[in-house]
Amino acid sequence: MKPLKPSMKENKRYLLVRGRNLKENVEKAILEFVGKLGMSKTGLAWIKEDIISINREAVDSVRASLVIYPEKIEVVKVSGTLRGLRG
Repeated sequence: MKPLKPSMKENKRYLLVRGRNLKENVEKAILEFVGKLGMSKTGLAWIKEDIISINREAVDSVRASLVIYPEKIEVVKVSGTLRGLRG
């Protein structure tokens, strides 16, 4: 199987988030706001316990879902690279 061209790869954005019980609450918030299909389009992946990776096109919907969730989840910073996130 041939590797994907760079133009066909999914562009990622990294979010630094703060809150309690993040793994459980972030997934619940996104699932409640955009549903199962929207959750699959976000391409959510956990990098560290406070950093998530999502698809670039889904940044707005993920941020909106975290804002309206009853538990306080704060998006501290959004970046295209992990180095930019910590710097």
